[in-house]
Amino acid sequence: MIGEAAEEGDLPDDIDLTDEDDGETSGYDFGRRPLPRGLTLRALVPNAITSAALCCGLTGIRFAIGNDFSSAVLAVILAGMLDGLDGRVARAMRAQSRFGAELDSLSDAIAFGVAPALILYLWSLQRVPQIGWIAALALAVCCALRLARFNAQIDMADQPHKSAGFLTGVPAPMGAGLALMPLYLWIASGRDEFRNPFIVAVWTVIIAFLMISNTATLGWSGLRPRRAIRLEVIGLSGLVFAALLIEHWWTLVGLCAVYIALLPVGVVRYRRIKQPRTIERTGARTKPHPAGDA
Repeated sequence: MIGEAAEEGDLPDDIDLTDEDDGETSGYDFGRRPLPRGLTLRALVPNAITSAALCCGLTGIRFAIGNDFSSAVLAVILAGMLDGLDGRVARAMRAQSRFGAELDSLSDAIAFGVAPALILYLWSLQRVPQIGWIAALALAVCCALRLARFNAQIDMADQPHKSAGFLTGVPAPMGAGLALMPLYLWIASGRDEFRNPFIVAVWTVIIAFLMISNTATLGWSGLRPRRAIRLEVIGLSGLVFAALLIEHWWTLVGLCAVYIALLPVGVVRYRRIKQPRTIERTGARTKPHPAGDA
């Protein structure tokens, strides 16, 4: 629903709110209207999806405790897929609610903050308990801070990134996926170098701070391929899906690498959009007003 994610689902048409993870209208009122008694029947479906995402994240921790790290990663990925689905279902069914917004935020904090942090700690970081635990805490805390920032800014009129079609920082689901990248590499290659706790700790902290950074990042609304290449995009999407089925770990590594490569693209594109807007605002402020009648 809302986050990614806001990194980080998606009420009435007169409220303009944005989903953290996909940049689409969410419609949550966040307490400006009284919460009705109980949930409507149609609100059960998106909130059930959110609950399922939460359970997937927690189940990933259970798999990690049992040293089944492949299943732990897949559980977090499934949570991300469900998180991208619940908001769209809520908007399609017109089942947005304040309850759903709160549930979604809590679910994201656990599934994309706490769960990946504990999975990485149990997999590698526990070899250096002090440094490893700090790195794991950084990921969990920064994910919660990202969601808190998004919820606090959701009603603010001045949001330069949002108005230009960008996100602020790496969304929570994508941040969780990037943080787990060393684990993908370890599973795919079997090389213990990727399990080095110091390397994993540094990588985890970098991703944690990218989640709460003010960097403009591309959202789904900003990825609009030209009409001339849309057939190629459809074909490429099918090939990526097939690759996920055949060689999913290396494909996940490739997707993470592509996203990292697109981070500078988002910054450059935002600067190109920001400069004309800044000049326009400056000109509007300095434009002399006509003198009134004496």
